[in-house]
Amino acid sequence: MNKTKILIAVVTYPMPSRSYDELICTAGFLENGEWVRIYPIPMKFLTGLRQDGKISSFKYTWIELGLKKRSDDFRPESYSPIHYDFSDIVIHNKIDTENNWRNRKEICVKNAYTNIAKLIEDSKSPKNISLATFKPAEIAGFDVLEEKNREWKDEWKNLRKQMDLFEPNKNPEIQIKKLPYKFFYSFIDDKGKKSRLMIEDWEIGQLYWNCLNAANGDEKLALQKVREKYETKFLKENDLYFFLGTTKEWHARRAKNPFVIIGVFYPKKELQRSLF
Repeated sequence: MNKTKILIAVVTYPMPSRSYDELICTAGFLENGEWVRIYPIPMKFLTGLRQDGKISSFKYTWIELGLKKRSDDFRPESYSPIHYDFSDIVIHNKIDTENNWRNRKEICVKNAYTNIAKLIEDSKSPKNISLATFKPAEIAGFDVLEEKNREWKDEWKNLRKQMDLFEPNKNPEIQIKKLPYKFFYSFIDDKGKKSRLMIEDWEIGQLYWNCLNAANGDEKLALQKVREKYETKFLKENDLYFFLGTTKEWHARRAKNPFVIIGVFYPKKELQRSLF
């Protein structure tokens, strides 16, 4: 694939990487509506692209860069940058939220799945679908679980220390903290099948840290604020779609359900006009 235009719709919470510092999976849509996954993309690259330094502000922006299919990944949507310094990237316009996200909807939800069994079937060979938009029939719940280990593994910490020795001028804020909680949505599809998937979106992770800071370190209050948005406000006011993606490991193992929620799409609910 040569230079390609992509609408970035997904930025996952960063994970440590031996080769690429904090590693982020980004995904989005080609102009024909097909999904594409781009990795590796270091977190410091995305923050460097925006003057405000916020990864969330990078979403729903059209970018253009050279891509090549990953030979080590069987998932058809997986690509890598041709130039790892992103020297060829062109940043275009950002799609706004006017008219209740109309322009975003035209691209992001037109091919949405509504049946989880159909999606899982399509994730198997030969299709190997690994990215999809999903429209739940009903949201059944929002759950929070505390992590057993609140810190990154020692091997990641030691590796990071070694990297910092070679980059003395590096901004220490680039090192991302591990989230102490996991977040889940339970939902029901169009056939009544219930599923529960973890949310690995950047937005919910950053929301937690922002709420924790505003709550002066009170985790209980921070989680309450996260719940107010994802469990109360979203379910009352917003028409939720999920962006789903697989991890390479669990997809290759042919897990019963290899998907996680890598993004939440949340335009306002449309009020039906009365005929009378």
